[in-house]
Amino acid sequence: MATKWKIDPTHSEVQFKVKHLMITNVTGYFETFDASLETEGDDIHTASNIVFTADISSISTNNEQRDTHLKSADFFNAEEHEQLNFVGTKYELNGDEAKLHGDLTIRGTTRPITLKVEYGGTVVDPYGQTKAGFTVTGKISRKEFGLLWNAVTEAGAVVVSDDIRLHAEVQFVKQA
Repeated sequence: MATKWKIDPTHSEVQFKVKHLMITNVTGYFETFDASLETEGDDIHTASNIVFTADISSISTNNEQRDTHLKSADFFNAEEHEQLNFVGTKYELNGDEAKLHGDLTIRGTTRPITLKVEYGGTVVDPYGQTKAGFTVTGKISRKEFGLLWNAVTEAGAVVVSDDIRLHAEVQFVKQA
């Protein structure tokens, strides 16, 4: 019997990091996102039907000018592409490590990606809800998704790296 799980957004965060001027990282995150998955019974390692969405308009890097630029046609083009989407195609467990394979769509471009998944455990919270926790990490090339804007400093340094590191701390709540 399939068990449905839904993300707990108040106890989850979805971040990305990108090198700026190739010397430091800038961290951004999405304030509005959703995710769901199904398992066979309560066995979290049988995860399937994994779907994640994030609203581009909710992107935040703690800098309003940069956020506006990221939402513009130079980057995510939030006006035409309101969400990024991930659909899992395979959850692969190997000992204590897991990989989540799936299709990521950004700005209308879909590419396969593989994410590393660390299972934090399953517990019943003080309100009687069963929750499962995960740390999800990965890396993508922004250029493969059409995020091509860049600039070069006077000294020839690239302003924004191509590699984007992904990091999510997520809790899923078992649905009744």
